[in-house]
Amino acid sequence: MKQSFNRRHFIQSGAAMTASLAMVNPWSRALGANEAIRVGVVGFRSRGKSHIQGFGNLPGVRLTALCDVDLEVLEKGVEQYSKPGQKLKAYSDYRRMLEDKDIDLISIATPNHTHALISVEAILAGKDVYVEKPVSHNLWEGQQIVNAARKHNKVVQTGTQCRSNPGMQEAVRFIQEGGLGAIRVARGLCYKRRKSIGKVEGPQAVPKHIDFDLWTGPAPLKPLMRENLHYDWHWVRDTGNGDLGNQGIHQMDIARWILGEDQLAPRVVSVGGRLGYEDDGDTANTQIVFHHYEKAPLIFEVRGLGSYAQNNARPNYLGVEVGLVIDCEEGYMVIPSYSNATAYSHSGKVIRKFSGGGDHFANMIQAVRSRKREDLNADIWEGHISSGLCHTGNISYYLGQKASPGEVMETIRGDALAAESVGRMLEHLQVNDVDLNATPVTLGLPLQMDASRTGFVDQPRANEMLTRVYRKPFEVPSVVV
Repeated sequence: MKQSFNRRHFIQSGAAMTASLAMVNPWSRALGANEAIRVGVVGFRSRGKSHIQGFGNLPGVRLTALCDVDLEVLEKGVEQYSKPGQKLKAYSDYRRMLEDKDIDLISIATPNHTHALISVEAILAGKDVYVEKPVSHNLWEGQQIVNAARKHNKVVQTGTQCRSNPGMQEAVRFIQEGGLGAIRVARGLCYKRRKSIGKVEGPQAVPKHIDFDLWTGPAPLKPLMRENLHYDWHWVRDTGNGDLGNQGIHQMDIARWILGEDQLAPRVVSVGGRLGYEDDGDTANTQIVFHHYEKAPLIFEVRGLGSYAQNNARPNYLGVEVGLVIDCEEGYMVIPSYSNATAYSHSGKVIRKFSGGGDHFANMIQAVRSRKREDLNADIWEGHISSGLCHTGNISYYLGQKASPGEVMETIRGDALAAESVGRMLEHLQVNDVDLNATPVTLGLPLQMDASRTGFVDQPRANEMLTRVYRKPFEVPSVVV
């Protein structure tokens, strides 16, 4: 983490940064007001389809190329999204796509473990970047994207699209301006049922039309030890970040936005486990992360168990399954979606409602034309910090020890918010017939960040987990500002 910088470091090194802008890749070009911005999308089996449609439908934008390691997906995509007389370029290797001088903007929707690698290399190739959440697989990676974007004066947008929704913007301003008084706690929720991904007996065959070496990228190249290559990578540590990085980043990003915090929390601890079934996943399906900000705590809760059966109902908190509840001195706000929110008094009376969606892709294009990162609603710094909340929470969890419910409650005795959250989690597990004597929860290691918020105090094992050992030739470049 020696190369890490926080926002204050960037401000302090402004003169040096200005000098470095002369080193921007020569492939970069100044866009005229009427010139089309040419976009290439990397990874479009799932979320990337939204990138294709989002950018492709904007005036002054031309979808130019598609890239995917799955040749079947690539061929079908080129056929589906090409326009008459404008056949899209097709790349199976992102590195060849980055060499294309006819592309101005790279839009990335690959699995988490390749986000930072492609982002940094795209910036070094002279491209602007739109990258899905989380922007990184670990904290060090996110900082390298920030460093590269600043050093080469590139526009980099994070895929936390909530920040472009007027309804959410108004709701955040309402709380920040004291509409409900001081904030007591910002609570994010991901109560999504996640089924077992199964347990295989041995290595599974990877379809021949998928370049597994490229798909694996920076991660260790191991035999495929799960039934499905796609999507279930979220629940494997080498490639995913569990539901903290999958869904939770959206809610933690909004919570941090509301709190007005632009750094990682000074203290973090997590508790939870992969409980209720035994499968090939190794991330938590039930988890609580406590980020101890000075203004107010940010708590995030994951509940992966539960069905719609009457005796095993899917849980909710004040009616919210996926969203946020912001508790304040004079009331609370319920945020059940990406664009709607309602403020209530503590008696339950509606104070004000907020609604309205926006266009995150259009916001990106606006900033690409203005060349002002201040025009972005979700600049890469915001994505880096919110992704970091996922990473630090998981580090605490992975370094934890098995503990009985009594031991967990004894540890948090005196913290009413923690006791209430953990109490509901234990009740949730009991309802789902989880025997906590046979499969106890993991009580995470409490971690304190150093003054720079780039490392942990007196925790060498935790600091090692801020990055990873990279597989050649897929090392994420280290960028010094």
